[in-house]
Amino acid sequence: MSNTMHPKNISIADYTYSLPDEKIAVFPLQQRDASKLLIYKNGMIRQDIYENIADHLPEKSLLVFNNTKVIPARILFQKSTGSTIEIFCLEPLNEYNVAMQQKGSSKWKCLIGGVSKWKEDKLKKQLGIKNEELEISAVLVEKLSDAYIVEFSWEPADLSFAEIIQYAGETPLPPYIKRKADEADKERYQTIYAIYDGSVAAPTAGLHFTEDVFSSFIKKEITKAYVTLHVGAGTFKPVKALQMEGHEMHTEWIEVTTYTIKQLLYNQSNTIVATGTTSLRTIESLYWMGVKTILDPTIENEALALHQWEVYDTALAETNYTSEEALSSLLKWMKQKGEEKLISKTQILIMPGYKFRIAKALITNFHQPQSTLLLLVAAAIGPSWKKIYDYALENDFRFLSYGDGSLLFIAQ
Repeated sequence: MSNTMHPKNISIADYTYSLPDEKIAVFPLQQRDASKLLIYKNGMIRQDIYENIADHLPEKSLLVFNNTKVIPARILFQKSTGSTIEIFCLEPLNEYNVAMQQKGSSKWKCLIGGVSKWKEDKLKKQLGIKNEELEISAVLVEKLSDAYIVEFSWEPADLSFAEIIQYAGETPLPPYIKRKADEADKERYQTIYAIYDGSVAAPTAGLHFTEDVFSSFIKKEITKAYVTLHVGAGTFKPVKALQMEGHEMHTEWIEVTTYTIKQLLYNQSNTIVATGTTSLRTIESLYWMGVKTILDPTIENEALALHQWEVYDTALAETNYTSEEALSSLLKWMKQKGEEKLISKTQILIMPGYKFRIAKALITNFHQPQSTLLLLVAAAIGPSWKKIYDYALENDFRFLSYGDGSLLFIAQ
């Protein structure tokens, strides 16, 4: 590790700043790529707009994007008394691609607003869809320490859960956007390259990209790669522990194809840029999963999953394999398993003291004080994060999910 303090002993109070409400973007800009872009490289700060991001990227860079798709995860049930119970779907009990295709019923881990009003066995919601009546029921199965297990069932049962939630749910805007989601949010709280249903929060760094921006990559031979990390509501989970040792990082599903892993391997000598903290966590997790396959070539898929402290204080932390060795080993392991896609879980906690293995730069929005996302930024650029956030506040940058963003070159 590059500094002397163990990340477990980091005090979250050192990663705070004052964020006035008026700096939080409540609505997106009319044009995605008109958002401001702060560029930080070699200690220097400049600003531009996303439309010109290619001008600030080295030739032959590889940009990694998260192609997860936000699902309308907030479902409102109206009781006969007139009161409303809100069920916010966090993650399914099975793998995402299985759960989204389930017919008739599906169990999900959920947050519930107004749970004290939930007295009856079953909540019901009726909708008219294509001249047919759709009835959705919700049953409270179990109370967990931080959420609930809810079983949804529906008639007609030949519809998939993916279809049901599109009809019944609302766009899950973050808790700090204090307004109701409107029709425009269905499109704007989604990247233009979103494919795979599963996120309950957008990978917001990608919201600024347009087809015009992608076209501008061609002249500099900048290429694109895609990973899938389904973003959970844990991304907004505040750090309440005084020291990071007391914080449990959220776990998220990742899916990465062999094609993408090969792109990462073949671009080791070029600048690999993670678009968003989720893409960054995914590609850095791939390195460590690759190391696991070096240490144990017969490892089972479940054991590839990364826990939050593994990269700091287990046998993994003592290793020093190159990213080429790790990615090559992961590809070899996948080939032996006959797998074209890696599906696993990561709880990786990237914070000051972390040494980056694959990413050389990060495109990201401006994050909440005392958040794990701000810790990740501090891991990438060191104490300069304060200077950057001060600059953004003084120069009218818009903050958080619908706000402006930055291109940060990682201190090597």
